[in-house]
Amino acid sequence: MKYLISGLGNIGPEYADTRHNIGFMVADQLAARHKAVFAPARYGDLASFRLKGRIFCLLKPSTYMNRSGRPVLYWLNKEKIPLENMLVIADDVALPAGLLRMRAKGGPGGHNGLSDIIDILGTDQFARLRFGIGSDYPTGFQSQYVLGKWTEQEKEIVRLQIDVACEMVVSFALQGVERTMNLYNRRSV
Repeated sequence: MKYLISGLGNIGPEYADTRHNIGFMVADQLAARHKAVFAPARYGDLASFRLKGRIFCLLKPSTYMNRSGRPVLYWLNKEKIPLENMLVIADDVALPAGLLRMRAKGGPGGHNGLSDIIDILGTDQFARLRFGIGSDYPTGFQSQYVLGKWTEQEKEIVRLQIDVACEMVVSFALQGVERTMNLYNRRSV
């Protein structure tokens, strides 16, 4: 069985280690853990690894956050992966920094990357792993905040929670979305 794991973010060194790129950071850590190497591919960078009879296809779209839908649709079709085997990893300002929540489906919650994926796929019936980045910004400064670097205090929390996010991705494929939600969604930072 194949799984498409799409970590959302923005390409380019100016966006590295920013809050908005947490999806890329989780995908990078997952690849490193399983000795998978990202390589340029159509609409993004792709890596894959096998674990317990499952094939994990990791995608980091290269179309920038707000246009994440086309790469996701392309790789779902190319790899013949059913929608229920797809997981999108995205940042979420509605959750405190480092808090992790998996959902089986749902709206975009104000996230432009998720919104584009929903628009392109024509459905919101796919799993997502929401990685909290907090909302410590004044009114009108959300984009500067999400595109900003982690504070020193946040970095330690985020580093630890990236490892937990990797566990959740593997659990999603091995145990399913509902079991993973039951195991992990109750945890706090």
